[in-house]
This record gives sequence, C-alpha cells and structure tokens, in this order.
Amino acid sequence: MDEQAGYKWLRGVIRSEMARQQITYKDLLERLNSIGIEDTENNLRNKIGRGRFSALLFMQCLEVMGVETLSVSMLED
Repeated sequence: MDEQAGYKWLRGVIRSEMARQQITYKDLLERLNSIGIEDTENNLRNKIGRGRFSALLFMQCLEVMGVETLSVSMLED
C-alpha cells in the first residue's frame, strides 16, 4: 500500500463509521472534547479529509465512537 492509499484508507474508516452512526463532525468533536481533546470543527474536518492525523487521534476517534473491532483489510485496487 502506498502512502496516498493509506491516507485514503484512514479517511474512509473514520468517515464510514461516522456515517454508520450518523455522527457529524460537530458530534465527533464534542465526544473528543469529553476526553480532553481540544480542536476546532474545521481543523478536525480538514485532518480527516486529508487522512493525515496521528495514530493516537485515529484511535481516540474510534474510541469515542464506541468502535470495538476494526477490519484492517488493506487490499489495493
């Protein structure tokens, strides 16, 4: 998997889970705020849109959305 495919995969994981749970960026930010993560809605939207964010933020997003399992199939098209 090349770098761009990795960013696309990360972005897709977060966005698909948000869609599945009908969570907006505002909702996600409020949940992140509840565990001490301070950011703005625009910053969060941009980070996720680019797919470029820390592994820690990725895990924190999954945590606050209540994701317990994750399929890490990384097959390239």
